[in-house]
Amino acid sequence: MMAPPKMLQIYVVALFFTSIGFIQSSRAFVPVPSSERTVITSVRKQHQQQQLSSRTSRVRHNVATNDPQLEEKFALTPPSKYPTQRGATVDSRQIIATGAGRQYLTAVRLSHILFASEELADASLHELRTASISFEELAQQISLCSETRDSGGTIGWVTLDDPDGTKNEHLDALFPPKARQQAVQITTKPGDIVLVESLRGFHLVQTVDVMADVRKMAHLKQRRRKKTDTSGGVMSGALSGMFSSNDTGKDLTYKLETMGCQMNLADSERIEGQLQSLGIRPLDSDDVTDPDVVVLNTCSIREHAESKVYSYLGPHAKRKREGEDVAIVVAGCVAQQEGEQLLRRVPEVDLVMGPQYANRLSDFFEDIANGNQVVATEATHIMEDSSKPRRQSKVCAWVNVIYGCNERCAFCIVPTTRGVEQSRPLESIVQEVEELVEQGYKEVTLLGQNIDAYGRDMIPKRKFSDLLRIVGSIPGLERLRFVTSHPRYMSMSVVEEILNTPSVCESIHIPFQSGSNKILASMGRGHTREKYLHIVDRIRSRLPDASITADVIVGFPGETEEDFQDSLRLMEEVKFDSVNTAAYSPRPNTPAAAWENQIPDDVKEDRLQRINLLVKQHAKERRERMVGKTVEVLVEERNVRVPTKVTGRTRHNYIVHFDGDIDALQGELVNVHVDSCGAFYLSGTQV
Repeated sequence: MMAPPKMLQIYVVALFFTSIGFIQSSRAFVPVPSSERTVITSVRKQHQQQQLSSRTSRVRHNVATNDPQLEEKFALTPPSKYPTQRGATVDSRQIIATGAGRQYLTAVRLSHILFASEELADASLHELRTASISFEELAQQISLCSETRDSGGTIGWVTLDDPDGTKNEHLDALFPPKARQQAVQITTKPGDIVLVESLRGFHLVQTVDVMADVRKMAHLKQRRRKKTDTSGGVMSGALSGMFSSNDTGKDLTYKLETMGCQMNLADSERIEGQLQSLGIRPLDSDDVTDPDVVVLNTCSIREHAESKVYSYLGPHAKRKREGEDVAIVVAGCVAQQEGEQLLRRVPEVDLVMGPQYANRLSDFFEDIANGNQVVATEATHIMEDSSKPRRQSKVCAWVNVIYGCNERCAFCIVPTTRGVEQSRPLESIVQEVEELVEQGYKEVTLLGQNIDAYGRDMIPKRKFSDLLRIVGSIPGLERLRFVTSHPRYMSMSVVEEILNTPSVCESIHIPFQSGSNKILASMGRGHTREKYLHIVDRIRSRLPDASITADVIVGFPGETEEDFQDSLRLMEEVKFDSVNTAAYSPRPNTPAAAWENQIPDDVKEDRLQRINLLVKQHAKERRERMVGKTVEVLVEERNVRVPTKVTGRTRHNYIVHFDGDIDALQGELVNVHVDSCGAFYLSGTQV
């Protein structure tokens, strides 16, 4: 086997950024390039300028049009904590290294493989890069470390704040101090694998997970205690008894509302897992009392997102003003977007928490119980779940594989609210899916805002198609889906895995957003109409019957009627199985919001109605080809409109309704003869 060029050490060292400008290698001091130090300084200056910007400059930063009402709407929205300009850094290591995310990182969980020679270590790194073998399996097969070999190379947690080495001295024999220090200085990002040398030999070191003191990363604001409040009461909130010796044993309940996409649904499952780990139960539908904890998981994609949040919070804020014990949590993208401004608008809110903290909700509850308002929006490495998500389905499950997005589409707020891309370690994903299969789940959907980008932020880089193959090969997993693909990165290797891995469903969601090259260029999508159609042709050349769905925006700034017709013509060429449509709406901290060539609302509404008619027409045509055929359906739930029927989906992701007993059929794969269809469903009879 041919080993990769010996540039790994230089490559990984270049990704470590500290104020002192060098790291101590076991061989030599390697200076960090001056260009990287310049970037750090630039990021810090940008952060300081954002903090000092006036209300007027925030208006100009967020939106500057000839519409005074629009300017006023976004006037108080704070600048994003993440880079928003095309060309700005998208390396999470660099962003976190210059902020609280690195300052309050407390520990990393490491595994290693020990080699006698650098050449063998390099060759093994190549095998890991191509995902031909897992890190654990490789460690068990060839690691020279007898103490960790059987456990797959597990070293365990390494404390970062250890100036004299006493906190980690129990690891010295396994992983000597100098090499250990070098590894954590190079990277603390989960999933990364780096090569370091010690007196024992050459170590391939994998960062498995991280631990951060998220309470120190958050901003606290002490509530003013009312003079009449002598018992804690409202000022300490409904959670006060959980963290005191005077616990009354009250049965606490919560209510969680979720807005938005599949990512938010997955985050809400993790939030619920946190709540239930604390002994807080969901409010029963027939319960006449109000919940003690209210959680709103927000979405900022569409217009009026902020207004919907404030409207929802109104009744619960009123309860609090009237003296009730209720803890109010705002999570998700609007929380990340608004930050402390949300507390100023609704002082009754206890916790404002960005999506990167969805699995760390319980960490903030003690501060809330002590009478503090908490704002947690700092950038941080994504940490693995400390509690199990509470799944909404017994059959299908969401699994996050990559968080954030590095694209800078002119219309999209996602990069400013969910941050830059951070891929989860492959081993963590596989473990989660294996556990789901053991629990009886039949279908898993892998989630990512730009899922084809999975692994490109890792050291070494990984490929999404390899992840698809490995997860799709897990025994007992019947179906595997994934969303969302990007035309800029969609590769034929993914299509080949759909073809070659039986569990991967023939269903691809790949947004085109516009059929006009002029508008695509304005959006900054990084692809053309022709490239998109070429991708569709290549997919159908290998998967002729695949289901292809998409997203499209109408009324983007500068869109003419001819541009809109280009979108309709593209849809006629492709004939999508379904398309999510939306009229463009300006979002804060996005370039397009500041453009003056906005399209009138009545024009956007007219185009939206026309494109929806075409979507419905094509959806019906695509489903009509299934009438008279027998399809495999995974039964998911009772039909809410007709209780004697059950509802499931085909591999193409078509909804199917048919007569059946949900108690007997839920989670089963059954054959259904398709008798008829609507635009977005099939009806049939079990055979």
